[in-house]
Amino acid sequence: MTPQDSLIIASEVAPDRVDGLRALLATMSFQSRPGFADPANALAPFGAFETVHFARFVVLADNSLSDRAAYPGLTLDQPTYLCFMADCDGPAEDLLKRLARDAPGLSKIFAFCKDYVEKADMLAWLGAHRISSAASYVNWVGRTVRQVREEARLHDLLREALTQIPERDPQRLLLRLRQSVGSAVTLSPEPSTPLSWRLRNLAHFLAPLLVAAFCLVFFPLLTLAALVVAAVLYAIALRRHEQSDSIIAQPNETGKIAILRRSEDFDVSNQYTAMGSIKPSRFRLWSEIVILYGVDFAARHIFTRGALGRIGTIHFAHWVFLDDRRRGFFCSNYDGRHEAYMDDFINKAGFGLNISFSSFIAYPPTDWLLLNGAWREQEFKRFQRHHQIPTDVWYKAYPGLTARDLARNARIRNGFEKTTMSDDEIRRWLAEI
Repeated sequence: MTPQDSLIIASEVAPDRVDGLRALLATMSFQSRPGFADPANALAPFGAFETVHFARFVVLADNSLSDRAAYPGLTLDQPTYLCFMADCDGPAEDLLKRLARDAPGLSKIFAFCKDYVEKADMLAWLGAHRISSAASYVNWVGRTVRQVREEARLHDLLREALTQIPERDPQRLLLRLRQSVGSAVTLSPEPSTPLSWRLRNLAHFLAPLLVAAFCLVFFPLLTLAALVVAAVLYAIALRRHEQSDSIIAQPNETGKIAILRRSEDFDVSNQYTAMGSIKPSRFRLWSEIVILYGVDFAARHIFTRGALGRIGTIHFAHWVFLDDRRRGFFCSNYDGRHEAYMDDFINKAGFGLNISFSSFIAYPPTDWLLLNGAWREQEFKRFQRHHQIPTDVWYKAYPGLTARDLARNARIRNGFEKTTMSDDEIRRWLAEI
């Protein structure tokens, strides 16, 4: 298989240049669909890069800086960044080289950044401003853009052919479908998984397990005692911080929500970007670092086949630190409307929201980390909208397809390529079409 990777570029923009930058970014989108990228736009023609699943340009202008006033010592003046992000097949380094070579319009975009030098070596400049995510999620590791498009094409052809074949016997109908469609569609074989990626992934998986095993085997009593003491001390510190954190009411910003909605619902999928500040304590910072390590570990090794816990509507998601981990942003590409996305999380994974975001200023108060928080529904919804940032440019390589569609199309392909199927298996396969 071809594993996915992500590319994140961030550079500071002077406040007096933000409006000009946003005006330029607006030219990359369809006029009738603000923020929805034209794949053939002149500045960064994403459609020409066949490995890119999703991409975005977003001006990270923090909406929530005023909330920092509740914590003495935190300054309200923080940098504004231009962020470019892409989720791609194969190493992000390969995409970076292609972008530097084949997207000359990037120089016009990044020229708005403070430290950009005219006629700079674009590859070197982009590499110098590349940052890593603290945690990332991929809906289905190994499913490439090419595979998605080929399987969608197969589904369309099969659906069209099925309406024109009167045959009712399952075996003969399957044969007729294969004969009708086989010559009109190309299904690329799955490539072998790069050995280097396998080794890195295995090392990432085994490292914490080996450390834990070593401690338990050679120092069992000491390890168990340390874990018990650490858990008790953490619980005490957590509760103390929960009870002393400033409670900051979040406004119901109907005007801002109306602006955000102007760039939503142009497709069956949507984009989301939110930014905020971490509460100023080492306890909160290190809690967030450890928690996001756990999120990344689970996303990388457990939730790799279509769902993040019980949430199956997310294609890609990233948690990223900024400013020496004093601030951070979260972005995702998800299916459905924004309200349904938030309801899905609250109802199915509210504890996950608490774990991931309760270290951020103004998050609804939690009890013992897992209780309340996101389940204070209206408070949480005001919090996330207040922290949400308009995504200036958003690209999706396969409009009209949800994560569920991609999974269904993969099952259709599996049946189409299967050597033999029983009558019942054929009927279930036909129901997918």
